[in-house]
Amino acid sequence: MKSSGLVNRSLFVLFLLIFTSALFAQQVNDRNYKPQVGQEGKDVVWVPTPQELVDKMLELAGVTSEDYVIDLGSGDGRTVISAAKLGARALGIEYNPDMVELSKRNAEKQGVGDKARFICADLFESDFSEATVVTMFLLKDINMRLRPRILDLKPGTRIVSNTFDMGEWEADQKVKLDKNRHTWNTALLWIVPAKIEGTWKMKNGELTFRQEFQVVYGSLTIGDNSYDISGGKLNGNEIIFTVNGEIYKGRVSGNKMKGTVTTGVNVSNWNASRGKS
Repeated sequence: MKSSGLVNRSLFVLFLLIFTSALFAQQVNDRNYKPQVGQEGKDVVWVPTPQELVDKMLELAGVTSEDYVIDLGSGDGRTVISAAKLGARALGIEYNPDMVELSKRNAEKQGVGDKARFICADLFESDFSEATVVTMFLLKDINMRLRPRILDLKPGTRIVSNTFDMGEWEADQKVKLDKNRHTWNTALLWIVPAKIEGTWKMKNGELTFRQEFQVVYGSLTIGDNSYDISGGKLNGNEIIFTVNGEIYKGRVSGNKMKGTVTTGVNVSNWNASRGKS
């Protein structure tokens, strides 16, 4: 019996040594993990965004400490880490678990482990609705698949992409770096517009809007007269348009909008509501 107990203890110690050695070896491998440019991912191969363009993307989005930045396909974490250095809360969504662990280590090394978080997840199954800024370096077809969800985000949410656009939804701003320095050199910014298409009642008339993303068309009807809307544009919840030489500026809040109308040197107030006066 004593001999049997000794054998069991010896086997247990041997197992413990093997397990500990394997765990240590895995930790060493994790620490030594180095991603390769062009390595396969779930939806795209990994190509890092040049740091200069990362900085320009965040600058274009106007990222501050008030923001919550979510990077879709965060790779080695550089965009999330850079946003955290600006004081923002930042989250990276990355499918590759090795890249997630690498990003966490990078964030700790750069002193922003408390603000930069990373999760291993499929971006198509992830909730990024709380973001005030969404960043991405994905292919155009993936951008297009994400576009309906992006357009449902809170109006005013800023979307920044490295190089790839979103089809007929034209960017609000586009900035190119020196072509000779980087292959990927373009930052594109969209601001999610409020949804205003339809009929809005005013005290003395009726506004009818047609909307193509941030561009607004339509008419203002007063009595028997109808006037075309021109120069209509949405910037998040902010709207501007011109009717018969009068410049309307306002802000959309749910089913109401209000602002000022400028006629020559005269400025007055206006308001409208969807479905009721």
